[in-house]
Amino acid sequence: MDRYAVIGNPIGHSKSPRIHAAFAAQTGQQLRYDALRAPLDGFVATALDFRDGGGRGLNVTVPFKLEAFALADRRTPRAEAAGAVNTLAFGADGILGDNTDGAGILRDITVNLGCPIAGKRVLLLGAGGAARGTVLPLLDAAPAELVVANRTAAKAVDLAAAFATPGRLAPTGCGFAALAGRRFDVVINATSASLADAAPDLPPGLYAPGSLAYDMMYGKGDTPFLAAARAQGAARLADGLGMLVEQAAESFALWRGVRPDTAPVLTALRADL
Repeated sequence: MDRYAVIGNPIGHSKSPRIHAAFAAQTGQQLRYDALRAPLDGFVATALDFRDGGGRGLNVTVPFKLEAFALADRRTPRAEAAGAVNTLAFGADGILGDNTDGAGILRDITVNLGCPIAGKRVLLLGAGGAARGTVLPLLDAAPAELVVANRTAAKAVDLAAAFATPGRLAPTGCGFAALAGRRFDVVINATSASLADAAPDLPPGLYAPGSLAYDMMYGKGDTPFLAAARAQGAARLADGLGMLVEQAAESFALWRGVRPDTAPVLTALRADL
């Protein structure tokens, strides 16, 4: 039976084994999917041991996405753009590294939530790895504007500049204070503020009529970012559980060549929060 796993540290909380087991049952794929805890200084050895034991692929979570990027023999364009890898595929032609996070959030927003990005004013909060992995898929979706904002403005400016390509919309970068007086149709929180039970310190009035506030974090009830967005008048709120399921579906499709139906899996996970 083909073997796959999610690798990280810590890893006990991961929903990936349940998600991929549901995908396999739904699509009739015979596979085994486990959770693999690697020592903080032992990612490469653990990943290669898994491969050498017959493993076909790995999902990679914190804190190993940069090491996975370095381990890959070749990488997809979206992995190169993100500078990080969350999916490894082991084959006779070496190790392929991919990043499915950005595609996952884009599919959740546009398909599951029915919110097109094309022609919209989009604000991306944060300038770390989560934000970087999202910029290229957002640009590919043809927004009218993409602004990257961060508490440290220079980091946002640098991230936006990294994606400035002739012939395509160039994102702009700024600090949070510079957002005053501006309005957006889609606001995506890719900061780690929710992990500290806080919301980014944003000026009021950011949310245009009919706007969507989206937090990459998820939990039972509103995250701090979503609670703040609700208070500031965001018309729609969504957390990152759909992103989790959709990025997993991207990995599954890469490995198995079939795309699962994510809706029933997302519904089951939501019911258990």
